[in-house]
Amino acid sequence: MIDFSMYDFKEPEIMAYKCEKCGTLYYPAPMICGKCHSRRDPVSDAHWETFSLKGPCTLLTWTRLWNLPEGYNKKYLLFGIVQFDNGLRASGRLETDNPVTGMPLVATVVSSDERPGKPVNVFVFKEAE
Repeated sequence: MIDFSMYDFKEPEIMAYKCEKCGTLYYPAPMICGKCHSRRDPVSDAHWETFSLKGPCTLLTWTRLWNLPEGYNKKYLLFGIVQFDNGLRASGRLETDNPVTGMPLVATVVSSDERPGKPVNVFVFKEAE
């Protein structure tokens, strides 16, 4: 039987990591756990549990980028740093008209092909409804 699952659309994800020995959460994953010093094998991630990082978060800080590279048709882009409910922090693009530090957001992941090369998965933070 032929397996056609590789042609299915897969939702873009950004993975966070959990140390199997002590349970410390990381994004991005380090090579050595800062708490218990267990090593992570980057090829297999055998001893580190992975989970998708998205959902509710809080805006910690933000900035407006005016000087965009050639090819962007927008006047500016907004970027922010957020904190998830589990304590992890991440940066990404903001899609809100009036960002306010401390506002609740929802983190989504999209595949971005705005730069040269293969598309990459990036965070997009939107206002919580």
